[in-house]
Amino acid sequence: MYIDSTQINIIVQSIKDYSKNHTVLLSIAEASVIDLDLLINTLNKNNISFFGGIFPRVIHNKTLHEKGIVITTLHHVNDIHIIKNIASKDFSIPTINFKQNTSYSILTFIDGLTSNISFYLSELYRQYGTHTSYFGGGAGSLSLQQQPCVFNNEGIFMDAAILCIMETKMHIGVKHGWKKIDGPIVATKTDRNVIQEINWMNAFDVYQSILKKDTDQNINIDNFFDIAKGYPFGIVKEHTECIVRDPIATNEKGELICVGEVLENTVLDVLKGENDSLIMSAKEAANNVVSQSNNCTNAFIIDCISRVLFLEDQFSVELTNVVNVLENQQSFDQIHGALTLGEISSYNGFLEFFNKTIVIGTFK
Repeated sequence: MYIDSTQINIIVQSIKDYSKNHTVLLSIAEASVIDLDLLINTLNKNNISFFGGIFPRVIHNKTLHEKGIVITTLHHVNDIHIIKNIASKDFSIPTINFKQNTSYSILTFIDGLTSNISFYLSELYRQYGTHTSYFGGGAGSLSLQQQPCVFNNEGIFMDAAILCIMETKMHIGVKHGWKKIDGPIVATKTDRNVIQEINWMNAFDVYQSILKKDTDQNINIDNFFDIAKGYPFGIVKEHTECIVRDPIATNEKGELICVGEVLENTVLDVLKGENDSLIMSAKEAANNVVSQSNNCTNAFIIDCISRVLFLEDQFSVELTNVVNVLENQQSFDQIHGALTLGEISSYNGFLEFFNKTIVIGTFK
């Protein structure tokens, strides 16, 4: 369900009528002019269980919205937790007593601009392992200015993650479509999400020299984002697509600031985007997930905001293709989604934080 009203009483009544006492996931587009504190307080007064995030844009069926709220009803919620203080690593993951012969899935939305996202995911996996599948993404603003962006009945938070445990099986499809143009190279010196040196040399100098082989544009600190959005890094993985890392800025030291952490001595490729390849990869992700999905009622699309920035008007083709595959193969009650600052999934069994990637989950 999509709501474009900014009046709290209308929003809450719509949620109440739609959810029928089930937990709801609220995906709010960042341009929405909504009093979030008042919304949270009013939802609490109405005894509505909820969680969600603020995202650059939200998806309802084939439409991308810059304003409004997408409401997703969840029928098999076990528990919801807010994990605070991720930037300082001063947090713990709650214990879950998993039932035997029961499928579990975790939805997790994290402040996409906090540090230690990889550490959070590693702690999540250390606690729960293969007892559950994992799915989610990074909330936050396209301005890249950090602010409170994940919420539940307790309030709205920064440097935090929401954890929703569901007793249901989730099927996941993941693809990105970016192609290698150079590498391997090694990130020989890093600090969390900052690449300081590549092959023991200044990171920007190496990156710039690689891009000069493929583009006649001269990349610098001022135009970095506009050019680099088409040339991400790929963390090399055996027998599967690489994990994309998005360099979004550089500084006067020549360091490369990425969305998501890059461990020291990580082997990287430099990738390039082409519209047709990205659009086809999204359709492949949709085909992969529907081939596994039996009797699923919900489909949720997590797509990276930087794919929109790269594809521009062609992004509507990507989204339409994905939804057409979902609708043609199965009758879903809800096809919703969000454009995120990084994507999370346990596709192929590995819990990863992706950039510039589409992740599709289907579940009952």
